[in-house]
Amino acid sequence: MARKLIGQLLIEKNLLSPQELQNGLALQRERREKIGRILLDLGYLAEKDLMAALSEQHKAPLVAASELPVTPLEVERLSSKFLRQFNVLPLDLKENLLTVAMADPSDTDTVESLRMFTGYTCLVRLGYENDIADALERFYGTGDSGTRGRSETSEELGSYVEGGEDIEHLRDMASEVPVIRLVNNLISRAVERRASDIHIEPFEKEFRVRYRIDGILQTVEAPPLNLKAAIISRVKLMAKLNIAERRLPQDGRIKLKVLGKEIDLRVSTLPTLYGESVVMRILDKSDSSAFDLRRLGFPENLLAKIEKLTSMPHGILLVTGPTGSGKSTTLYSAMKRINLPDKKIITIEDPVEYQMDGINQIHVNAQIGLTFAAGLRHIVRQDPDVIMIGEIRDLETAEIAIRSALTGHLVFSTLHTNDAPSAITRLVDMGVENYLLASCLIGVLAQRLVRIICRECRVEYVEETERLKALGLDVPSGHEARVFRGEGCENCGFTGYESRKGIFELMEPDDEIRKMIVANESSNVIAGYARKQGMKTLREDGVEKVLEGTTTLDEVLRVTQDV
Repeated sequence: MARKLIGQLLIEKNLLSPQELQNGLALQRERREKIGRILLDLGYLAEKDLMAALSEQHKAPLVAASELPVTPLEVERLSSKFLRQFNVLPLDLKENLLTVAMADPSDTDTVESLRMFTGYTCLVRLGYENDIADALERFYGTGDSGTRGRSETSEELGSYVEGGEDIEHLRDMASEVPVIRLVNNLISRAVERRASDIHIEPFEKEFRVRYRIDGILQTVEAPPLNLKAAIISRVKLMAKLNIAERRLPQDGRIKLKVLGKEIDLRVSTLPTLYGESVVMRILDKSDSSAFDLRRLGFPENLLAKIEKLTSMPHGILLVTGPTGSGKSTTLYSAMKRINLPDKKIITIEDPVEYQMDGINQIHVNAQIGLTFAAGLRHIVRQDPDVIMIGEIRDLETAEIAIRSALTGHLVFSTLHTNDAPSAITRLVDMGVENYLLASCLIGVLAQRLVRIICRECRVEYVEETERLKALGLDVPSGHEARVFRGEGCENCGFTGYESRKGIFELMEPDDEIRKMIVANESSNVIAGYARKQGMKTLREDGVEKVLEGTTTLDEVLRVTQDV
C-alpha cells in the first residue's frame, strides 16, 4: 500500500486546509525545500503536529528530548563530521541493529550512507531537528560543517555584518529564508508559551529577546548580535513599516496563522542608542472565550453587579488600575455582553487593541487632530447608546464623557488609579465639577491580575500566621492556615504558575457617597464608608483567592503593593 503524502495526512487530521497546502506547494516550487519545513515557516501548523504526522506516515516512533542519550554513542567508521552534517544522532547499537534519530525519516540517501559506512541495519526514530542539533553540539561542538536547525540559521546569517547597511541590503537580508525562519520561530515559540508580548532589544554587547508570560518578563535565547539589523528589518517588513526610518517610532500590525491560531500582532518600534527596540503585542483572534466576564475571575456576586451596571441606560462606569491590569479586557467583555442589534456601540481608543464585529471602533490619531476629545464630539452626533473611551487623560475628555452620560448615554472608560475611591479625587483634581460627577457616576471597578497556581505541581503548605495577620486576616491562635503554591514543572515552565485571573474592588456610589463627592471628601473617607457598606478591597479579594487555592500570598502582595 502506497504511503500517504504528508499534506494529505495533515488535511485528513484537520491540521491544514487544502488552500494552505496549495500555498505551501506554490512556495516549494520556488524554494525546493521539504513541504513540512515550508508549512512551518508559513506558520500554518505547529512543529509537534507535523512531527506526529511524520511519525505516523513513516511508522517511525517519535523520540522526546528527554529520551536522547546524555553521552555520545561511539560508532566505528561514523565520524562526528558526518553526524553534524546530516543531523543524525546514534541512539543504540545492539548486535547488527543501529538505531538513530533523524528529523527527516524520508531522507533515504542518508540512511543508505549509514548502512554502507557502518555495515549495520539502520532503524530510524523521529526526533525534533533542534533537539538533535543541540545534542550533537553538546557532544561534538559546532564544528566546521555547522548543524542544521538553530545552529545552521545562525551560521548562515553570520556573514551579514551589522552596521551601515543600505536599505536594499537590509531588505535583502530580511527576505532571506534563514531570517524568516528565525523570526517565525520567535513568534511561534512565544505563542506556544502563552506570551502576551515579545520584546526585541538591541544593546551594545548583546541582542536580547524577552517574552512577557503571565505579566512577568522572561529572557529567552536570542539570535547573535550581528543579526539584529536583519531581524528587526524582517519584523518591520511584516508590519508594513518603513525600514528606512530608524530615527522615529513607528506602529504597525501583523496578521499571521501560528500553531493553527489566527494571531494579530501589534508592533511598536522605538529608536534607542544601539538600534530599534521592537515590542510585539500578541492578540489571539481565534480565542472566542477571551472576552468572557466569568472567565476573567469575577465571583458570582460581583458578576451580577457588573452585569447590572453594564445594562443601565446611562451613566459612567470606570475601570481603574495600572498598565497591564486587564482594564481593556474587562471593558471589551462588558461590551461583548451587550453587543446586540438594538444597541449602537462606538469606541475611541489609542490604539484599537481588539477588533470586534458589530462595534464601531475609532483609532486616535493626534497628528491629524483626531484626539479623544475631538473624536468624542463627533461620536455623540452619531446617536450611540454606548460609548467606550480608551482612557480619560485630560479635563476636556472627562467633561465630554460626563456630558454624554448626563444626556442619556452609557459611558465606559479607564483611569490609572490605585484603587476605586481614588478615581473620584483624580477626576476632581483634573477639574471636573464634583456635582456633575456625583450625578452620573454609577460604578468604579479597580482590578489587578494575579497568576494562577499550576494544576500539575500544586502543593499544600502551612503559611505563617503573622503574614496573614499583617494582611488583615483574622487567624485564631493555634490554627494552621493551609494554602497552596506551585513547585514548578515542565507544564508551567518551572514558574509554578499558569495563566492569570483578576482580583477586584467594586465601589457603587449610593446617596451618601454622592454627598461625599459634592462635599469634596478625601478618597480615604469615601473608602472607609464604602468598606462599611460591604465593599471588598483588592487585597481582601486577593486573600480570599489565596485561601481558595487559586493563587499565592506572594502573588497577591506583588500586585497590591501600591494599595
